[in-house]
Amino acid sequence: MENKAEKDRCESEIQELKNFREDIPAAVEKLVATCNQPDSFDHVDSQPIPSRDAMVGIIHRLRRIIFPGYFISEQLDKVNLKYYLGQETTSLFEELSVQITLCIKHDCIRQDRPCTHCEEQGREEAVKFIRELPRLRMLLAKDVRAAFEGDPAAGSYDEIILCYPGLLAVTVYRIAHQLHLQNISLMPRIISEYVHGLTGIDIHPAANIGESFFIDHGVGVVIGQTADIGNNVRIYQGVTLGAISLAKEEVERLRGKKRHPTIEDDVIIYSGSTILGGETVIGARSVIGGNVWLTESVPPETRIFIKKPELILKEGPKNL
Repeated sequence: MENKAEKDRCESEIQELKNFREDIPAAVEKLVATCNQPDSFDHVDSQPIPSRDAMVGIIHRLRRIIFPGYFISEQLDKVNLKYYLGQETTSLFEELSVQITLCIKHDCIRQDRPCTHCEEQGREEAVKFIRELPRLRMLLAKDVRAAFEGDPAAGSYDEIILCYPGLLAVTVYRIAHQLHLQNISLMPRIISEYVHGLTGIDIHPAANIGESFFIDHGVGVVIGQTADIGNNVRIYQGVTLGAISLAKEEVERLRGKKRHPTIEDDVIIYSGSTILGGETVIGARSVIGGNVWLTESVPPETRIFIKKPELILKEGPKNL
C-alpha cells in the first residue's frame, strides 16, 4: 500500500508540473509578438553585435599586460617576460580586432553607412591601440604613485595594484578613453559600465583626465562626459563632477557640448562634494571640503568648506 501511495503521489506531481508547463507556449507567443512592436527593444536578426563577455575578457588581459606578474598564477621573470608579453599581446590583437570589427559593423548596418571595410579597419584600430600600450602603462604607473603618496594607509605599491578599486576604475578609464579617442563606438561604454558595477565609480570614457590621478575609497564617484581634470588631482568617495539638470527639450540642444566642470592641477576634492556645470572651473591648487555644493567657478588656491553644523546633545533616557 505504501508503494502504491508513493507512486500515486509521483504521478500527481508529474501531472501538476505538466499542467504548469502547458501555460508556457502561450506566454512565449506573446513574448514573440512584443518583438514585432516598434516600442520594444530587441536584437533579433543577423546583424552583428559586440560581445560584452569578450570585452570583459579583454579588460582582464590588458591588466595582465599593463601590470605584468600581478594577475597571473605563474612565475614571471626576465627569462620569460618577452615570451609572456608577446603571447598576451598577440592574443589581445586577435580578440580586440574581432570586437572592434563587430562595433564598426554594428554602426554601419544600424545607421546605413557606406562600407568601411570593417575587418581591415578593425585590425588597424587594434594595432593602433596596441601601439599606445607603453604610454598607457607609464601613465598608470604615475596613477599608482599618486595613490601611494596620497594615502598613508597604503602599505606598498603592490597593495594599490592588487586591492584599490580606485586604481581599477582609473585603469579601465584609461583603456576606454583611448578607444574613445579612436572613435570606437559601444566598446568604451560597455567596459566602463562593467567596472562601474564592480567599484561603484562611474567615469565616462570621454572625460579628459591628466596624470597622477587618485580616487581614494571611491564608491559613489561620478565623472561626467565633458569633465576636464588636470594633473595631480585627488578626489574622495561620493564626489560628483556632473551637469546641471536640464529640461527635456534642452537635452538635444546640449548633446555633445561641455556640460561638466573643469578641475585644474593639484586640486583636492573631499567626500560628498558636488560640482556642476560646464562653465564651472575649480582653480589650480584649490581644496574643496566635504559635502560642498558648487555651480560657480573658484579661483586658484582657494579653500571652500561648509559651515560646521551645530551639534545638539541631549541628556536623559536613550529612547527620548
